[in-house]
Amino acid sequence: MKLATGITRIGNGQLIDGTGAPAVPNATLIVEDGRIAYVGPAVGAPAPQPDERLIDARGGTILPGLIEAHYHPTYFNVAALEDLDIKYPVEYVTLLAANNCKLALECGYTAARSGGSLFNIDVWLKKAIEEDLALGPRLAASGREICGVGGLMDWNPDFRRIGMEGLVLLVNGPVEARAAVRKLVKDGVEWVKTYPTGDAASPDWNDHHTLCMTFEEMHAVVQTAHNHKLKVTGHCRANLGIKNALRAGYDTIEHATFMDPEALDLLMQRRTPVVCALQFEKASVELGPSIGMSQAVVDGHKETLEAGVESARMILKAGGRMGLGGDYGFAWTPHGTYAKELTFFVQDAGFTPLETLRCATLGGAEVMGREREIGSLEAGKLADVLVVDGDPLSDISILEDRSRFLAVMQGGIVKAGRTAGQRS
Repeated sequence: MKLATGITRIGNGQLIDGTGAPAVPNATLIVEDGRIAYVGPAVGAPAPQPDERLIDARGGTILPGLIEAHYHPTYFNVAALEDLDIKYPVEYVTLLAANNCKLALECGYTAARSGGSLFNIDVWLKKAIEEDLALGPRLAASGREICGVGGLMDWNPDFRRIGMEGLVLLVNGPVEARAAVRKLVKDGVEWVKTYPTGDAASPDWNDHHTLCMTFEEMHAVVQTAHNHKLKVTGHCRANLGIKNALRAGYDTIEHATFMDPEALDLLMQRRTPVVCALQFEKASVELGPSIGMSQAVVDGHKETLEAGVESARMILKAGGRMGLGGDYGFAWTPHGTYAKELTFFVQDAGFTPLETLRCATLGGAEVMGREREIGSLEAGKLADVLVVDGDPLSDISILEDRSRFLAVMQGGIVKAGRTAGQRS
């Protein structure tokens, strides 16, 4: 991905640096050759240069680009899970995914970590974005997901004679688990996504099931992935599944829904980041009946929502690491509504706006393992910046409205927002 050349000065706004520090009023951010050269009060900024570009924040806010830490660009707003593997051919899913990446960037998300991909599309999307052939967030690519035979993601009955090859690699035992990871190594992924536990969305494998994968299968996945320098994450809702993942050496935990104090202690000892993904559960409860979810499934999502909020609060209070993101790409959580996650954590989970923004920026960078490059506005980092007309500390929901974005900047280049393509 190309970096900007020259100097850009962004001023006339408050600055939120993404670290959790208080906002700086009347701040200036200076970008030089795609990296942050100065960040701080306007009174201390270097003198203007005659050829620098100016971006006026108009009394609004300068903050890091948002990071979607559990992203599914290949999901296409399906109303039923089964549609993911049978509705469209790979060619059309690729086009939909490219459009979703462009949309994410327009929504202020300058980076994203894939939480699982149909076929091997994410790997090639990442390449296209990095080579400036397509617009989208800096992408950490995942691939087909790994689940035990008969587990949460194995929903096609044998009589249909339809496999799951485009969406998930099904394993039976540690030998097959290792073989599945090796297939993903050949595909070129960075992250291996697994399914150790069930979910409220499944009537057969609810949130408390822990046998979607055995500990031996999980351990084999981690050993093989780490041997090839890949990272591992997992859909972990049940308490024992969370503990199994942490003991197996998972690099992040998705959801961490039903945590007890022992699971929290393990999490903190290992400093493992978590992505809770809770707006999905709220939307499932509120919209599920209208799209045909059974009452039992809706009740399961309600239990998940309540327990997930409690776990998120526990992690925050303990000083744990957390990114924000979560399963957008379903009919009730469509692409383009990613920032609803931030609104949820302020309005429903009780996080402060600064805590939420820290999770949605630097926290996401920590999930990706790129916190030294992106995620906060600090000198030397890549200039991935979002300039907003308004104050998200007063109303976090303004980040849901991309018409409020003056500039979405990647590496110092304005890719979206009202100033995109303008010169000052």
